[in-house]
Amino acid sequence: MTQNKTLLNPDKWIDSYADYLFNYAVARVNNSDLAKDLVQETFFAGLKSAKNFQGKSTERTWLISILKRKVIDHYRKINSKKGQAEVRMNFYTDGENEGNWLEERVPQSWDNASEKNIENEELRSQIEICIDNLPEKYAMVFRMKTIQEFETEEICKELDITSSNLWVIIHRARTQLRKCMEDNWFNN
Repeated sequence: MTQNKTLLNPDKWIDSYADYLFNYAVARVNNSDLAKDLVQETFFAGLKSAKNFQGKSTERTWLISILKRKVIDHYRKINSKKGQAEVRMNFYTDGENEGNWLEERVPQSWDNASEKNIENEELRSQIEICIDNLPEKYAMVFRMKTIQEFETEEICKELDITSSNLWVIIHRARTQLRKCMEDNWFNN
């Protein structure tokens, strides 16, 4: 037990890990207020379960594993019938973070940078509109798998679906996204 106290230093968690945990959370929930709440819950859960820390990983890795569970619990709550009544998904309405997930995947321009940036912004906006027009479950699974890069097994477990069902949902979501983009972007 005394060994655990030397391995964990909760007094320095905020200074040492808050920014990293926040960036991790906001990349997965795309809502800064929710990300802040999840980080706060992570620190609280870490304090409550400090006696269970075995020192087999770093503090940061241990806190990330707690935060990961908090993110999964958030999506589980949204997916449940009770959670759907209590929580509405609120993606892409977070001011400066709006759509950052896509910017990370846009190739860097070597010439005509301002024209490319405008085009990329318009493309990103259209993709977001198309994702928002998907059925709620399709959009949720698509975001979790494609944008937030959750593992297949993790999504299936948390949403209580089979891997076959997941891939059917992904295929249907991609088909609907392709049609939406063809109708609203490529054919304009």
